[in-house]
Amino acid sequence: MSGLESLEALGTGAAETAENEAPVYVQKLDAHGRAYATGKRKDAIARVWVKPGSGKITVNGKEYVAYFARPVLQMILMQPIIAASRDGQYDVIATVTGGGLSGQAGAVRHGISKALTHYEPALRPVLKKGGFLTRDARVVERKKYGRRKARRSFQFSKR
Repeated sequence: MSGLESLEALGTGAAETAENEAPVYVQKLDAHGRAYATGKRKDAIARVWVKPGSGKITVNGKEYVAYFARPVLQMILMQPIIAASRDGQYDVIATVTGGGLSGQAGAVRHGISKALTHYEPALRPVLKKGGFLTRDARVVERKKYGRRKARRSFQFSKR
């Protein structure tokens, strides 16, 4: 066995062990001890900071109950926190832009989920199983030329 063959054998062995091991997730905090993440949904983008606290959630400077008036949107926002059993343990500060209220609620939910995994990597399997870490890629389909909307045609007239 030549020197080149032995090097190749060593290289494949190292690559196999790297593939078999699961990636290790570490805590990512900023200088203030907060975890930051960006959440996206439709056209909405949310910047979310999570830090230990009393469970206060602020969206664009308002209490989340005042910003998202509909109970359905409030429920969407709380889903990752409840799934991780961390209700009342973290303060959440979010700034959200673009889109409508439904997209913004989904973006904040996505951001909270990612920020929780940055703060507490052990929560990743629970949030991943609930589908909170997956970015919902569905967006509005663009309007096509020769049509009234994306798919709707003009009314057909035979005569």
